[in-house]
Amino acid sequence: MRYLTCALIVPLALPGGAQAQRPPLVLAAASLQESMTAAADAWAKQGHAKPTISFAASSALARQVEAGAPADLFVSADEDWMNALAKKNLIVGTTRVTFLGNRLVVAAPAGSTVRIPVRPPAALVRVLTAGPLAMADTAVPAGKYGQAALEKLGVWTQVSPKVVRAENVRATLALIERGAAPLGIVYATDAKASAKVRIAGVFSENTHPAITYPVARLKASTNPEAEAFRRFLVSRAGKAIFVRYGFSAR
Repeated sequence: MRYLTCALIVPLALPGGAQAQRPPLVLAAASLQESMTAAADAWAKQGHAKPTISFAASSALARQVEAGAPADLFVSADEDWMNALAKKNLIVGTTRVTFLGNRLVVAAPAGSTVRIPVRPPAALVRVLTAGPLAMADTAVPAGKYGQAALEKLGVWTQVSPKVVRAENVRATLALIERGAAPLGIVYATDAKASAKVRIAGVFSENTHPAITYPVARLKASTNPEAEAFRRFLVSRAGKAIFVRYGFSAR
């Protein structure tokens, strides 16, 4: 199995100033780039300091928290990485809310005409192995969901030799955009965010675990704005922003 990486991480940085004045620092799954940025903009328009957001794979962000990153909120693209922090007592459990959902798709370059057949399996294998298949790393939620779906469909053994791994779901998207892979497995919201790709097929939701996004305040946070921004994210108005970008509200 070949591995390719394409980093998409905003460096952690804390603005200066008094503790009460600095904006909250949010660690957010890479697939939330446009939507979380829009939510931060909406929050700032209400007179608050605009949150600082660091986007990366949920796995990488969780490890940053474990290493003592001075962050306030964590938004994961699956429950497992939030569970990992909960087990280490690094989140405030009462603030944990699962507030978004997503779909898993196969994306192709915008000019491609390929369609993904779900049945029979042999036809699916032929299409997915015609060239490299881009997927996020196995530690990354999108990578785990994608592998689970292919295993459920009974084609993982045949397809896996063609898989090229990327650091996170947005790095996977970049491989498809550049034509480095003719197909890739990403979230529906990622495909929607790029004019350079199109959705070639959608995985049935019964082929993989439910794609959910939990948010929680980190135990180490002392920023009074953090809890207020978290409540905004899970409010009806906050969720509506994410829905505009293709997420489902929960």
